[in-house]
Amino acid sequence: MSMDSRLQWWQDPGSVVNRQTALRIAVIAVVVAVLAVAYRTGVLAKFSSRQMAQQTLLGLGGLGYLAFVGAYTVLQPFGIPGSIFVFVAPLIWPFEIAFALSMVGTMSASVVGFSFSRFVARDWLAPKIPARFARYNDDLERRAFVTVVLLRMVFWMSQPLHAFLGLSKVPFWTHFWGSFVGYLPVLAATSYFGPALIEWMKAHPLLGFLILLTLFLLILAWHYRKLTRPSVR
Repeated sequence: MSMDSRLQWWQDPGSVVNRQTALRIAVIAVVVAVLAVAYRTGVLAKFSSRQMAQQTLLGLGGLGYLAFVGAYTVLQPFGIPGSIFVFVAPLIWPFEIAFALSMVGTMSASVVGFSFSRFVARDWLAPKIPARFARYNDDLERRAFVTVVLLRMVFWMSQPLHAFLGLSKVPFWTHFWGSFVGYLPVLAATSYFGPALIEWMKAHPLLGFLILLTLFLLILAWHYRKLTRPSVR
């Protein structure tokens, strides 16, 4: 093949599409391979529950920091609940370290989930987004940052939300900083109180529900006020 024909092949629109498809397939294959290795080596089992994750991280000593962030980043976007990680961290480390590691791991997992859905698996994930997220599409176009903050505070780091935001028109950095702000109060509370927060919620379900409902309504009212306020020109 001559140099001119190679250059023509590289610049051909059809070839560009083929290369993008091949790249997507390669990334999906890598993700599947990583998850398969994690399953075969028992990594998935070690982080499948809070008790197992706690024992695993305690046994790693100083390497627990890297293992926590690495496992959180790789496993959470593809099925392992993030709550396992954020509620285990305060059982092992002091508040400051638990909060920092939880924030780094949560943001890393969110970026992976967002990027995977936006650049790799868009066609496959689009039909799987829950209908309850659809009503936020208009808000994302008008006030993306505030809407991302609200969604992260309510739905945390759920995998469907990663996919929804990745499939939306929200810019990457708007998603990044909106997620960061939305996670702050949630991760601060879980890192400080840890599993005691869950136990308290179980012991006082009605009061806990009312507190969460009040917080949600306040955020929603503030958000609605922002959306309906006339713009100043």
